Amino acid sequence: MSISTNKFEGLVAAPFTPMDKKGEVIYERISGYAGLLEKNKVVGAFINGSTGEGVSLSQKEKMKITEAWVQATSNTKNVKTINLVGGTSYIECIENAQHSADCGIDSIALLAPYYFKPAAAGQLAEFCAKIAEAVPNTPVYFYHIPVLTGCNVSMFDFLQEADSMIPNLAGIKYTHEDFMDFQSCMSFKNGKYDMLWGRDENLVSALVLGARAGVGSTFNYAAPLYYQLIDAFNESDLEKARKLQQQSIDMIRLLGKYGGIATGKAYMRYIGFECGEFRLPIKNMSNEAYKEFEKDVQGLQMQDLFSTL
Repeated sequence: MSISTNKFEGLVAAPFTPMDKKGEVIYERISGYAGLLEKNKVVGAFINGSTGEGVSLSQKEKMKITEAWVQATSNTKNVKTINLVGGTSYIECIENAQHSADCGIDSIALLAPYYFKPAAAGQLAEFCAKIAEAVPNTPVYFYHIPVLTGCNVSMFDFLQEADSMIPNLAGIKYTHEDFMDFQSCMSFKNGKYDMLWGRDENLVSALVLGARAGVGSTFNYAAPLYYQLIDAFNESDLEKARKLQQQSIDMIRLLGKYGGIATGKAYMRYIGFECGEFRLPIKNMSNEAYKEFEKDVQGLQMQDLFSTL
């Protein structure tokens, strides 16, 4: 029997993992982080994912982070937590999933194995089912990000297989650019599954197809921009929505200019919420580069569109 779950509507942030100068996790910062998200009307936190450096964390660290986020969001009214428990070993995934359920997590997410990759949708669904069945009362999302996992299985094919195999499957975090596949998933069984869009830079295109929620790293520090974009779209002001999407793109281009994913923590520093640096092998920004980055951010002229503390 499938479990019922409320679909997300709005922005789900993928939080960074706060770290000190030695690269140790600062668990105490998570409570304030949850408050930051709630203040900026973010409705969820997708923890231990790409932005949260989940693949660079130990099992113990991921579990402690999960405990801290569950505790932090228990003090908020509107922020739900999804914990990415996926990896290459379903044994470790099950350990993380059961720990998450014991903590009282709202949902978990699974990732395609990225070393021994499943070649077909059936294999992927079977892998996910083995983990999901260990937490039958917990909603499960699949995290589709083929650019990092190298698993290019169609999500429409996956749903066709998983629908009968995973009763607690809630939906998919879809971080890919295949709009045909995404729309097919949106339409599957009259919209049965919660499809969370995962590309901040083309959110407006996903809204056209019917998306009601997105998961992204830039929602941590620029939630007001995206809520204005969503409001403009809902009010049929497409010119304004496209303008705001371009501002999002201009902001995101700076990630590439300054080295990639670690630039997100520089944006957090810019709004006043220090998260430290990324662990190796990710390259971090020097203090000199940060000064130039700060000038570029100011040049975006979107100060009123950043999240506030």
